[in-house]
Amino acid sequence: MTTLDRDETRTPMVVRATSGPLPLRVAVPVAVAAGVALLVAFPPYGWWPLAPVGVAGLAAAAHRRRLRAGAGLGFLTGVALFAPLLAWTNLHTGLLPWVLLSLLQAGYLAVLGAATAWVSPVVDRWRWAWPAVTGVLWVGQEALRDRTPFGGFPWGRLAFSQDASPLLGWAWLGGAPLVTGVVAVAGGLLVVVGWRRWPGPDGVWRPVAGVAVGLLLLLVGVGLAVPTGAGGGRSVRVAIVQGNVPRLGLDFNAQRQAVLNNHVDATVTLAGQVASGAVPRPDLVVWPENSSDIDPLRNAAAGARISEAADAIGAPILVGAVLAGPGAGEVRNAGILWRPGTGPDLTQLYTKRHPVPFAEYVPMRSLARKVSSQVDRVRADFVAGTTPGVVDAGAAVLGDVICFEVAYDGLVRDTVDGGAQLLVVQTNNATFDVAEARQQLAMVRLRAVEHGRAALMASTVGVSGFVAPDGRVSDATGFNTRAVVVRQVTLSDGRTPATRAGRWPEVALAGLAVAALAVAGVLRRRREVTAAG
Repeated sequence: MTTLDRDETRTPMVVRATSGPLPLRVAVPVAVAAGVALLVAFPPYGWWPLAPVGVAGLAAAAHRRRLRAGAGLGFLTGVALFAPLLAWTNLHTGLLPWVLLSLLQAGYLAVLGAATAWVSPVVDRWRWAWPAVTGVLWVGQEALRDRTPFGGFPWGRLAFSQDASPLLGWAWLGGAPLVTGVVAVAGGLLVVVGWRRWPGPDGVWRPVAGVAVGLLLLLVGVGLAVPTGAGGGRSVRVAIVQGNVPRLGLDFNAQRQAVLNNHVDATVTLAGQVASGAVPRPDLVVWPENSSDIDPLRNAAAGARISEAADAIGAPILVGAVLAGPGAGEVRNAGILWRPGTGPDLTQLYTKRHPVPFAEYVPMRSLARKVSSQVDRVRADFVAGTTPGVVDAGAAVLGDVICFEVAYDGLVRDTVDGGAQLLVVQTNNATFDVAEARQQLAMVRLRAVEHGRAALMASTVGVSGFVAPDGRVSDATGFNTRAVVVRQVTLSDGRTPATRAGRWPEVALAGLAVAALAVAGVLRRRREVTAAG
């Protein structure tokens, strides 16, 4: 039993700590339940209100614990969240990569659990600080996880669970970090209300609960009230071609010619519908990542097939292609604009800037091979590009990112800063499942709101679709099927507050997390001195 203050009568915000942590027999299931609640907040479940509940559960379980215990409870939450969330990674690569990735991501929630335990003196002394402290700690944890190791893995950020939530509007103000912070603040408000009893008369809980509910409603109200979008401009007609693959799995590209043919044939069929007057001619056609794993710049037959499609439809095609070079044994994952009549426009070529470690390139290959021979499936390392994915297609300036890049704030923001009017995500989900595809589409929805841009996701197998600047999805396709969707989209040249702010909301919130940890250290030191005296 501890007393963290000596001036409670003079400082009404101060709360006396009169009990220890939750009993371990309670804290352990609470931590696991917190991970489950966080899990089902994400697609394909989409129960987004449970995200703050999960945040609250971990905060309550780790409160007033020793650092090691807090870390252990955070790790349990992380395993309960990430193991099932990332289950699609084991569909075709075996259990080991899935287990290692899940445990690595859970380790970041272990750090969060330890940090939550460390800041206990702060929220014991100022109970209303709990929402803010919880919010900044979550942002700080994600800032670390999004960057380490090997460039980070931002999958499973709190913000990406809110694609259908009224809190999504906060992305327009401060991007994904602010949405994460707001969700975690909501979780902190739940802890304020639910953490045992407040000191004072028994009836004090009711006004406290009323204030907390009012603040929750304020968070929702702001999310609904922000003017999503950045001003409309002219519109263009865009076609997404989802050609499908012969079979799902890692060997989808064993029939590379069949995959290319699927996309060519679907586009030629669309051209026939245009010629008959059944469908208006698109101004632009988007093919997905890996729609041509045969280098069309070096293979004349592959290039001729793409030219056949572009000439038939009479519009430029953004082709997802694997290009050889620049060095021996190196390849590039690229989006290249293919124009009717003239073919590839090498001035409008984007090379993926963030290849996926252990999937598109293998760091420390000799060491990784000792862990799993699966790494040798990556025969050639993908080389990272160096410039943002700004592609001028004539009808529109595109902000192109490829597959997992949509999860990285800076890679998307760079395209908008470079003049992108329409966000394009080229992806290949043939090695995963529909759950992974829907999780990725949730990220596209957030990016559309964040930057006030219409967006689209073009997948080899699904889910493909269009997203409005307010996050609404249109013409979403099914999974593992061929589909072509055409839609008129409005371009935008405006800049949202989130676009203008750039990385500064995350920097500020992560800095406040460091400050909270420092204040907790001061309070702990004072307590030790008082106890020693």
